[in-house]
Amino acid sequence: MVRRPLAWVLALVLFAEALGVAALNWILGILVDRQEMSLAGLDPHLMAVSSKIGGIVFGLYFALCGLVALLVALRDRAPAGFGRVLLISAAVVHALLGAFAWGLVGPTAFLAMVVVLGLVVLLLMTYDGRPGEPAGPADAGPADGPGGGSPVTPPTAPTAP
Repeated sequence: MVRRPLAWVLALVLFAEALGVAALNWILGILVDRQEMSLAGLDPHLMAVSSKIGGIVFGLYFALCGLVALLVALRDRAPAGFGRVLLISAAVVHALLGAFAWGLVGPTAFLAMVVVLGLVVLLLMTYDGRPGEPAGPADAGPADGPGGGSPVTPPTAPTAP
């Protein structure tokens, strides 16, 4: 099946992206600090520290999303609860980053964001069942098939005295 390898690939991509985003913001913070650049009179040191903190926060966010994808790959179960919300938010973030990347960086960065967006959405869509249920017909037990399982007994009506 394609679900587990997809989850592994997404986890690796998100971990690499976490490292890249954190490193890029850290380097930009160093550049702003060393060149004493200012934007509309803002303190250059404050801008450098803000860039570094933002890089750490977004790096941790993408690493947490990668951890959710890694747990999906290890357990072969759909993400549930907070993990699912986290992956949905990662899809939204990548859609927005792709939209901004097209205008600011170019089509190559846009395509990279769309690929990651596609991986996240594909991971969410391949696990289409509820979290506790088997993922497909191959995982279904003998009681889950047609005609299998225990017979259903109708509820008994209370008897009048």
